[in-house]
Amino acid sequence: MKHLLDTILKYVPKNEQEEHDKEQMLRFIEEHPDCLERNNLVGHFTTSIWTVNKERTKVLLAYHNIYDSWAWIGGHADGEEDLRAVALRELQEETGVTGGEIIGDVFSLETLTVDGHVKKGVWVPSHLHFNLTYLAEADEEEVLRIAEEENSAVQWWPLEDVENVSSEPWMVKHIYNKLIKHTRG
Repeated sequence: MKHLLDTILKYVPKNEQEEHDKEQMLRFIEEHPDCLERNNLVGHFTTSIWTVNKERTKVLLAYHNIYDSWAWIGGHADGEEDLRAVALRELQEETGVTGGEIIGDVFSLETLTVDGHVKKGVWVPSHLHFNLTYLAEADEEEVLRIAEEENSAVQWWPLEDVENVSSEPWMVKHIYNKLIKHTRG
């Protein structure tokens, strides 16, 4: 767990939300040795990859089947401590993008609530995602493909359109707007 702890400890929060969520993540790691596993039904670590074009004017979103909304790309740690590597793998698996390159270290962190839902015919109770987000750049001309189990569409969107295409108001207000602001510097 040392790699994950070091990654979070060196992250400098950019706002009050991140300050609180960083503290919460560090406590959760300390109290839950299984924090990287989905079988921890209270919560577990996840990662997202905010993928932008080279000009940083567009972001790659997938139409997420469970959330029924355009959303960022990401996934569960599933026991892997290197969330950076997980983020890149999720980008490839969920969108087909193979040339994405992560820029810098952790771009953002957030604790997210996940409502109960059915996945692969099994009820998943409400829980928390302790999420580390990475910024990546990719060529918007790369061929995109969907991952039928995860999403039903993948598309580049102008940054200013994210708030209109996502049907998750809380995510737009508290997460996506923060990421857009950081992307624009």
